[in-house]
Amino acid sequence: MSFNDPFISSNQDSDATSNPHHNVWQPDEIIKDQNNEWLNNLKANKIIDSDICNEINEQFGNLDINSVEQYIQASDNVTIKQKYRAYNASLKYIELSIEDVVNSQYIDQLGLDFCKSHQILPLDQQGARILVCVVDPDNLVIIDEVSHKLKASVKLVITTDEAINRVIDELAASSGQDQQDIENVIGDMHEDEVEIVESKEEDLDLEKIAEESPIIRYVNYLISNAVKERASDIHIEPQEKVVKIRLRIDGILFESVSPPIQMHAAIISRLKIMANLDISERRLPQDGRIRAMIHGRKLDLRLSTLPTASGEKAVLRILDTQSIQVTLNQLGMDEEALTIWKRQIDQPHGIILVTGPTGSGKTTTLYSSLGQMNREKLNISTVEDPVEYHLGGINQTQVHERIGMSFSAALRSLLRQDPDVIMVGEIRDTETARIAIQASLTGHLVLSTLHTNDAPSSVTRLINIGVEPYLIGASVNATLAQRLVRKICDHCKTQIQPTDAVSEHLAMYGIGIDQIWQGEGCDKCRGTGYSGRVGIYELLVMNDNLRDKISNNPNVSQFRRMCIESGMTTLREDGLKKVVKGFTTVEEVMRVTEKSI
Repeated sequence: MSFNDPFISSNQDSDATSNPHHNVWQPDEIIKDQNNEWLNNLKANKIIDSDICNEINEQFGNLDINSVEQYIQASDNVTIKQKYRAYNASLKYIELSIEDVVNSQYIDQLGLDFCKSHQILPLDQQGARILVCVVDPDNLVIIDEVSHKLKASVKLVITTDEAINRVIDELAASSGQDQQDIENVIGDMHEDEVEIVESKEEDLDLEKIAEESPIIRYVNYLISNAVKERASDIHIEPQEKVVKIRLRIDGILFESVSPPIQMHAAIISRLKIMANLDISERRLPQDGRIRAMIHGRKLDLRLSTLPTASGEKAVLRILDTQSIQVTLNQLGMDEEALTIWKRQIDQPHGIILVTGPTGSGKTTTLYSSLGQMNREKLNISTVEDPVEYHLGGINQTQVHERIGMSFSAALRSLLRQDPDVIMVGEIRDTETARIAIQASLTGHLVLSTLHTNDAPSSVTRLINIGVEPYLIGASVNATLAQRLVRKICDHCKTQIQPTDAVSEHLAMYGIGIDQIWQGEGCDKCRGTGYSGRVGIYELLVMNDNLRDKISNNPNVSQFRRMCIESGMTTLREDGLKKVVKGFTTVEEVMRVTEKSI
């Protein structure tokens, strides 16, 4: 937006000579100088130009304050009148366009009908004030009402009635077209399509718009469609003119239908209502939980909001309780690794670690392992943040840092509950690590996760957070690093001849094949050639040589080399085995393992 810097009239100054309208006798030379200065200011602010000055001089016989004011008052040029009005009020005049409407949430608060009726349009927030465009700056009653409705003081700029009506009409047309587009998308979606399983009754008058039928239907469509598309996350991001909607499917973000920016505040408020969050708080991040029933499936939705320069961004994580009901046999481990893993989780004591970045399937592996050992003779307990899925027959404890229920505090209390198997959601600090290792040395089997790139790095990670190397060597039984790679779509799967580069890469790992698989892309896989994901694994089982090496605080690269020499299959090797079997592609394996090799 480009504003003209107006001449700020100094009529509040005690010096009478500074105001050309001051009725005090002054010498002709002073009056002439003030008249010229005033005219120059009008020219500088593009209220008049040389042509208009000549026209005034011809019409009135002179060019002074009175003749200029008479000309402007009699003129049919509304723009000149409004510019002069802004000049006299020490306000800015703007050539209003729809691009000047930076933040439409204030228009939503007033309503377009109100704005059009009173020739007023809020544009954006500037500091603690709201920038408001008006036609009549003297209508103090309406300006006070706007300030009250927006709950903020206002800063005025002036434009013409024609400009403000045009922009309001464009906003209304855009909103109507966008609403029609959304209506076409959501189709026959009903309000009860997504049933909220748990909801707290409360006064929702702060955002009545969030309870209007189109908003409810759109948010329901958003969630239902994400579940249909097998999305793990919904990203809701305010942009200049639209709300960007992206779905994370098989680990990759894809854009979805984007509603108009005018719907942003209502969408966020509706989600906050569903998650029992404070819809009036837009300055601080908030986290909440929604339990919903969609198409007969019970889902946990985790809502996270974050203030950004463009407005509140929200991410909705979809946790499908059915997706965790997979057995170890369905995870994608090869037969040898699976047999070894089952043997490890059947040990009576020790610690087993699962490592990998966020979203690599660590929780699924741990829950599947707990399901494998969930027998009547075992007391199995977990400490998690959060408890993502509820498992029958297992005691699950939620961490609450705000009230002092940390991982270490919960774990310390849990040890007094006579557990056989303990699952710690994540080892984040020295205290938790030491308690977990001490538990594993006193007759308990402990399972937990770490954020490391590969299996051998878990050892150095524990050393770095303050655990003595000899304790690690004595307690750690095994470490499993993992990633998720996209599976080739079964509907468009086809065999191709590998390129020379791919063949050379496979040959480096002793693999020589004439044909590999790829997906051509179809409607079932959104044209990507991939559908679903499968795990690739790097399983490290400790032996006496490795334990001795750990006790000497090993170098990471040397220890990794020693692990490979002892028979460990790396992530990339396991991934390439799945390429040979037709599960995935070389490109996918390279994508998720390149940082760890």
